[in-house]
Amino acid sequence: MKVAIGSDHGGFDLKELIIAHLNEEGYEVADLGCYTKESCDYPIFGHAVAKTVAAKEADFGIVICTTGIGISIAANKVPGIRAALCTNELMAKMTRLHNDANVLALGANITGPGLAVAITDTFLKGEFSGGERHQRRIDEIEAVEA
Repeated sequence: MKVAIGSDHGGFDLKELIIAHLNEEGYEVADLGCYTKESCDYPIFGHAVAKTVAAKEADFGIVICTTGIGISIAANKVPGIRAALCTNELMAKMTRLHNDANVLALGANITGPGLAVAITDTFLKGEFSGGERHQRRIDEIEAVEA
C-alpha cells in the first residue's frame, strides 16, 4: 500500500516520525514535503497530497499541520478527497467505516506522537463498510458542485 504524506513546518516533526513508523510497517511512502522546519504554507502540501490520492498515485494520504484544521480544509478542496481530522482512534475507525475517508489529517500540537501513530494505524487498517446508507451519503458529498 502506498501512502502520500505532507506537512507544513508545524507538522514536520510528526511527519518524520510517522514516515519512520510507516517504513517499519512496510508501507511505501511518498514524502511530498515540507522538508525543513522553515516557515511555509500548509495549502501547498495539503493540495499535493490530495492531488496524489485523487489521481490514484497513492492509496491514502496523511496531512499534518499544527492543528490539522487548515491542511484538512486545503486537502478537501480537491475533488474526490474526503480528508478527516482525527484526534482519537474511534474517529479514525469510524471515518473509514462510514465515510470511506482517503486522507487522514493530524494536528501535531493537538495529538501526541504515540496517539498519532495509533490513529494512523487504525485509519490505514480500517475498511469502508460498503453500507448502502453510507455510500449514498458519500455520493451526495461528491455530487456537490462549486
